[in-house]
Amino acid sequence: MARHSTLKVVYAAILANLGIAISKYIAGFVTGSSAMLAEAYHSTADTGNELLLLLGCGAAQRTPDALHPFGHGKAIYSYSLLVAVFIFGFGGALAAYQGISRIRRPEPPGNPLWNYLVSGIAAVAG
Repeated sequence: MARHSTLKVVYAAILANLGIAISKYIAGFVTGSSAMLAEAYHSTADTGNELLLLLGCGAAQRTPDALHPFGHGKAIYSYSLLVAVFIFGFGGALAAYQGISRIRRPEPPGNPLWNYLVSGIAAVAG
């Protein structure tokens, strides 16, 4: 029962983060907002993190073997570490790229209505 509820939460998080990422990409491309694109990258990294956690849940359920006589339950911690590295590595690098590119080529702020729309979508999805 615990495994089923855990997977249900992970799948729900994948769908929510994917929906939020798509809305941020749309708003970022329409408005040209570097902040919204950086947020879109962050939400993409979150979606990838949930996929890695899903892999970790599957790996933790494998039966014991000769190399792992106590089972594979600790595999979820390895995948959680990968998730943390993925967030800071991928999300941070792309956000830094967006920031540097906008410092080099500044643009006036766009319509803030898009930001409010994305915030509303994120509130409903999350």
